[in-house]
Amino acid sequence: MESLDLARQVVRKLKSAGHQAYFVGGCVRDVLLGVEPQDYDIATSARPDEIVALFPGSGLVGAHFGVVLVRQDNAQVEVATFRSDHAYVDGRHPAGVTFETDPRQDVLRRDFTINALLLDPDRHEVLDFVGGQDDLRNRVIRAIGDPEARFREDHLRMLRAVRFAARLDYSIDDHTLSAIQRLHHSIQSVSAERVRDELVRILVEGGARHGLELLDQAGLLAEILPEVAAMKGVAQPPEFHPEGDVWIHTLMLLENLRDPSPALALGALLHDVGKPPTFRLADRIRFDGHVEKGLELATAILTRLRFPNDLIRQVTALVANHMRFKDAPRMKLSTLKRFLRLENFPEHLELHRLDCVSSHGHLENYEFVRRKMEDVPQELLKPAPLLTGDDLIAAGYRPSPAFSRMLAAVEDAQLESRLGSREEALAMVQSQFQPPDGAPVHAKSS
Repeated sequence: MESLDLARQVVRKLKSAGHQAYFVGGCVRDVLLGVEPQDYDIATSARPDEIVALFPGSGLVGAHFGVVLVRQDNAQVEVATFRSDHAYVDGRHPAGVTFETDPRQDVLRRDFTINALLLDPDRHEVLDFVGGQDDLRNRVIRAIGDPEARFREDHLRMLRAVRFAARLDYSIDDHTLSAIQRLHHSIQSVSAERVRDELVRILVEGGARHGLELLDQAGLLAEILPEVAAMKGVAQPPEFHPEGDVWIHTLMLLENLRDPSPALALGALLHDVGKPPTFRLADRIRFDGHVEKGLELATAILTRLRFPNDLIRQVTALVANHMRFKDAPRMKLSTLKRFLRLENFPEHLELHRLDCVSSHGHLENYEFVRRKMEDVPQELLKPAPLLTGDDLIAAGYRPSPAFSRMLAAVEDAQLESRLGSREEALAMVQSQFQPPDGAPVHAKSS
């Protein structure tokens, strides 16, 4: 069963039992925008015990807040009793709630007008107590009631305002934005995990550039990503970056993202994060060591925001390798193949393309690497090794640090198609390294 079908059934059953019931929140916004909702929420005058009685097998997921999860087959919807919230004491949760029978009271506790619309799915009637339909038409994100009060209730709403404006390409109402600018420091009290999740959504849901510009305008960027805010005004050599400073360059990468993974979006955001602290003016503007510094800063940022380790590994790999494309046409074949077999290499390639189109526009290295990636079969990028350490020991070599050099030399020759068998590999080792005479193994000097 689809979620929409279940949601319609739930509304009808609640209404037939004498209760009010409506679709509410983001699903209504999306329906009015002609977008397929990802899920459906229902608001009702029915109390939690009445909801559970009508839908056996449902479960309370927020008993304190009157939220019941109704499931059928592979579909589920959240059904919540109309409520008003008591005072917020921790910048996230109300101290308590009062169940209501008037849907207007339920709407007034919500965050933004476009998320506070009610829809009767059978009558196609929209209940709008806060001007949400006008704000949809005018493409505006506006807090309900006193914006400062809404943001003091839940500090994360400041980031949510930016996220909705970015995704929908809307502006933020002046009073709402002013309230964020006054309270931006409060974001420091929000958990790193909640900030992380909103930041990722700003970057991947569309409108990432608009989102970063709004974060900066609101004062939030310097609070959550001071290393990125430091990019503003950091000049770049115009012969390589005619577009402008590091900030403008980064914004252009974000603008050119298309349905990115979180790793690629974060790689685009952080690939040049090492430039501000390494800026120096010599014969020209230089950023000596900016990749290494960027790797250090990206690791610190992602760790601070509690990203999972596998994502940290991919993003930092993107940062660490983004300058290697300029050397690709001159790489030894073995070096190039090792480069191509980096994990999730298409993301490396796409970051390089974005880097180029957001600066000088030259795509020769991109095209060279793209063709190589298409021409070289995956099994030739990382073939089964011709020799192992056990093979060297069996041949009489004593284990030592030289083993890694021996095996690397064999792999280089294998990747360059100069070796094709174990016997050839062993012969090469014996010709290039001292023979196994029981003495420590050292590479011959050339």
